[in-house]
Amino acid sequence: MSQENETLAEQLKGGGHAPPRPSLPNIAYAWLGSAIAIGLLAWLTETSHTLFIMGSFGASCVLVFGFPRFPLSQPRNVIGGHLLASFIGLLFLKLFGPTWWSLALALATLIALMLYTRTAHPPGGANVLIVMATQPNWDFLFTPTLVGAVILVLVGLVSNNIGHGRSYPAYWIG
Repeated sequence: MSQENETLAEQLKGGGHAPPRPSLPNIAYAWLGSAIAIGLLAWLTETSHTLFIMGSFGASCVLVFGFPRFPLSQPRNVIGGHLLASFIGLLFLKLFGPTWWSLALALATLIALMLYTRTAHPPGGANVLIVMATQPNWDFLFTPTLVGAVILVLVGLVSNNIGHGRSYPAYWIG
């Protein structure tokens, strides 16, 4: 085996350790916050017959309530990332249609713009796929995208500031 392959083999083993388990109170707060946020979005959808929820919000809950101090969990990223993702998805859908190549270019464009604008929020990447699959109108930017993302952040502001040593957000604009 060459030196280069040994290095690659060593790299693939992974030398680190799993992160520590969060405290039970932090797990409970994450459970409570995500249940309230998704429950509220689902209730709004059911009672108003307007879409306020989408699959990517489940992944956002993992970040906002499970990892509230991470950069990808901050309000700028949650709201900006979802809004930018839905906008790019709609733009490419309206300009080029729901083709395989417009989907690929929309997602790649989104990633570049999220990095450039410092609004990276990985769950937002799913919005491009959701837009191409469901082909909504421009009002998708408001509901579910903007309203849903704002509700996630608002619930995060309450639930992530309960308990000793907990605070959210780490920054707004940053």
